[in-house]
Amino acid sequence: MAKKIQFSLVYRDMWQSSGKFQPRKDQLERIAPVFVEMGCFARVETNGGAFEQVNLLAGDDPNPSVRAFCKPLNEAGIKTHMLDRGLNALRMYPVPDDVRRMMYRVKKAQGVDITRIFDGLNDIRNIAPAIKWAKEAGMIAQGTLCITTSPVHTLEYYSKIADEEVAAGAQEICLKDMAGIGQPYFLGQLTKIIKTKHPDILIEYHGHSGPGLSMASIVEVCKNGADIIDTAIEPLAWGKVHPDVISVQSMLKHYGFDVPEINMKAYMKARALTQEFIDDWLGYFINPQNKLMSSLLLGCGLPGGMMGSMMADLGGMRQTINHLRAKKGEPEYSVDDLMVKLFDEVAYVWPRVGYPPLVTPFSQYTKNIALMNLLTMEQGKGRFVMMDDNMWGMILGKSGRVPGKVAPELVELAKKQGREFTDVDPHTLLKDSLPEFRKEMDKNGWDYGQDDEELFELAMHPEQYRNYKSGQAKKNFLADLQKAKDARLGAKVSPEEAVAFKHAKADPVVAPVRGQVFWEFQGDGEVAPAVEPYIGKSYEKGDVFCYLQTPWGELEPIPADLGGELVEINAHQGSKVRKGDVLGYIQRPEA
Repeated sequence: MAKKIQFSLVYRDMWQSSGKFQPRKDQLERIAPVFVEMGCFARVETNGGAFEQVNLLAGDDPNPSVRAFCKPLNEAGIKTHMLDRGLNALRMYPVPDDVRRMMYRVKKAQGVDITRIFDGLNDIRNIAPAIKWAKEAGMIAQGTLCITTSPVHTLEYYSKIADEEVAAGAQEICLKDMAGIGQPYFLGQLTKIIKTKHPDILIEYHGHSGPGLSMASIVEVCKNGADIIDTAIEPLAWGKVHPDVISVQSMLKHYGFDVPEINMKAYMKARALTQEFIDDWLGYFINPQNKLMSSLLLGCGLPGGMMGSMMADLGGMRQTINHLRAKKGEPEYSVDDLMVKLFDEVAYVWPRVGYPPLVTPFSQYTKNIALMNLLTMEQGKGRFVMMDDNMWGMILGKSGRVPGKVAPELVELAKKQGREFTDVDPHTLLKDSLPEFRKEMDKNGWDYGQDDEELFELAMHPEQYRNYKSGQAKKNFLADLQKAKDARLGAKVSPEEAVAFKHAKADPVVAPVRGQVFWEFQGDGEVAPAVEPYIGKSYEKGDVFCYLQTPWGELEPIPADLGGELVEINAHQGSKVRKGDVLGYIQRPEA
């Protein structure tokens, strides 16, 4: 009898790997029944990391969206699943235990059946509690292996983690090939090992198309016992996303697997609706580069989903580096020159920081270290000069154990700077926070929501939720959308009109000295990604807006003046600014 293979549609990840936002509630309500009509999906990914935050940033409540998306799928018997970042839950920095535990109860009540629990370091200490809490809430707990290719990421390494996840209660295992660099033969052998040890455990494969290996990987995992394959649909398939379900179905059918048929009339309807959503508004936030595949990803191992932000970082850094090169009489770098140099530097940095799997947030940390190294080497200062506490937190073990050995030069550097390595269980560093968020809800007269989902939203995404409730998020989003539309249509706006549009009622944050810009934002825990703040971020009087490293080596905090909402960012991570340059604009609360 032919081996049966099921398909999962990763509709949330399709959008995340393409652009910034997710479809609205009304759009999800329209397309969910069409997925049912297609008849080929046993599962559909409905929410998870980078779903709820971007809904809030668009000024929308994600909770009704999740319920509306799940309802027709639940009724049709199609399992719904979400992505869960383990210690970080649905955000980019650590989440206290009480909020993480609450998440599974809320998501199950909203109609989500399965949670895919991954940890960026594959540290079982960050995964096991989530497995327990998910099962307590009645969800199916899927343990995850973040796949990458390195000397320490061996078959023995991964099979041991799979054993630990099963021992912790995982009912399924996902091979999460987030950069698509997993080698097909290796993935097949890993699948065989897990399936031989745990024949009753379902294995799901998730592979991005970026460097072009995913179709071969799908064949290998299916030949060796995989049960479910994550797929996409046009017009968002391929590129940095995932293979289209039609191609996967055709390939596996001709290999002799038992695969479901596809209702092509419904497929074309889902395809047209997805294109309609792109044309309506989502396409204005899709980076065209994410529609392209790139073999260069094999060398650096960076996930396709972060390519857009990386290119923006490169643009800001290129100007600074080329200015330095011009002073030395050296030719400037093109964007392609600098991209290759960055990929090479990531390949240099990655083993020295212990081979963390390059997935959120550790892909961002590793890339940031490499980017800063390019700058400081151009300055003649060498490597590892400009690393913030977040980058160090990964190296020192504050987010979990890195799988490899940290380079002696970094061990020595940590010692010189008075930094200590730790093997403490990361979640024990965080204090429960729900009591404080309940007080805030009560003080503001905010309803806790059905099944406490609004309380959960505030606790998981405090700043974004507050901006959503105040209405500021929607204002910022509409302004950003209008600017994106104007840029796409080539609308001509006078400088005076542009300034009036961007800076009305806003105060500039000005650099008091010359130096280089660093963003350093701490969440509830000690470790948070060093990335730019989002438009709409709220500041109190006296808060730090950013840090400037002066030419004489001091790190000077730049205050956010009287506080308010961030309406524009004018300086990027690592960019060099002069005294008097505007770093950003903040709109005062009373404005």
